[in-house]
Amino acid sequence: MKNKAVVLGANYYIGLSIIRCLAIHNIPVVAIDYSKKGTYGFHSKYLSEKLIGPDCKKDPQGLLSFLVDYGKKQEKPPVLLPTADGYAEFIDRYLHTLRKYYLINQTEQGLFTKVINKETLHSLAREHNILVPETIYVDEEDFEIKVKENIKFPCLVKPTNSPEFVSHFRKKLFKVYNMEELKDAIRRSKDANLEVIVQRIIPGFDDHMYTFDAYLNQDSKVSHWMTCQKLRQFPINYGASVYTIQKHVPELYKIGGKFLEDIGFKGFAEIEFKKDADTGKFYMIEINARTTNLNSLLYKAGINMPYLAYSELTGQLPEAYAIEKDTNIAFWYAYEDFLAIKDYRKSNQLKLGEILKTFNRPKAYAIWDIKDPKPAFAFLGNKTKRAFNKFFGQ
Repeated sequence: MKNKAVVLGANYYIGLSIIRCLAIHNIPVVAIDYSKKGTYGFHSKYLSEKLIGPDCKKDPQGLLSFLVDYGKKQEKPPVLLPTADGYAEFIDRYLHTLRKYYLINQTEQGLFTKVINKETLHSLAREHNILVPETIYVDEEDFEIKVKENIKFPCLVKPTNSPEFVSHFRKKLFKVYNMEELKDAIRRSKDANLEVIVQRIIPGFDDHMYTFDAYLNQDSKVSHWMTCQKLRQFPINYGASVYTIQKHVPELYKIGGKFLEDIGFKGFAEIEFKKDADTGKFYMIEINARTTNLNSLLYKAGINMPYLAYSELTGQLPEAYAIEKDTNIAFWYAYEDFLAIKDYRKSNQLKLGEILKTFNRPKAYAIWDIKDPKPAFAFLGNKTKRAFNKFFGQ
């Protein structure tokens, strides 16, 4: 009997992509979410079990008890895979307890949280001589003078904990153009009990955003990797990827691979970089310590990251491999890309011709899979229902 894979979160396409990546290898996959509502990953034909458990944010102790009880009933310890920062932080918080019943890549408690949190990540990056955007903390002495002289306007007000900020404000950050707007953004964040930092904007359009996606084995050595380039994101300029291409950038391996190895990271990680349009230097923006939006692209390009984790934790890691050429494959989240295109056009940031020529590529779809179509239909049904209720005021 094979070890099961337990996927935490199925209400977004990241969880769906993990389910598919594992099930094609005949691995029994269990999806756990806190609600059936809108959880279109539950409709995948590849699922062996779908379970409703406590919310990791509202009732972490409840979820811990739920997972411990489930783990105790299994003949072999399942592999535990998070799909969002909240789940990664939950695993990090209860790592020692969870490792008694589950197989988990990371062995150092606190490291997931350290790289997810912007403040501690930047401290780590500076220790290892990695460029990060110039940052000022809101309680620093001479704060206003430092902002005017070192950061300059416009600038960004960013959370140290992104999931909580996005949950509250429905956006990843505030872009402010003067001191009055800056103070207002800080006040709003404090009122919500959210810590924020102020950062310089690294010059460059959205296509100056890149990712280094890697798997590190239990010796904290990069075994598999590839790099990608964003072309469009939503919300535009400071959002999540909606159209991204695989693009080989060797320099990112030299920067990102060494950093992850030096800090002792294990398992999958994605480092997001921005290339300074003026200097050509790469600045580290953030790290995702769990499977990301681009998982279907990584798989189609030739690296099945969830399967690597499962294989290593239950037996043997496949031979090292990297995508060291341009495959021309694009990740596409069509629903939000159309919303992004509308905003890019409205703000005159992209011409229609520039947009159309990007579509002439093989696609790795966020949700659609002809072999597993039900999740896409469930997703469309959810959107249609919401639009209907909004239109008729229900």
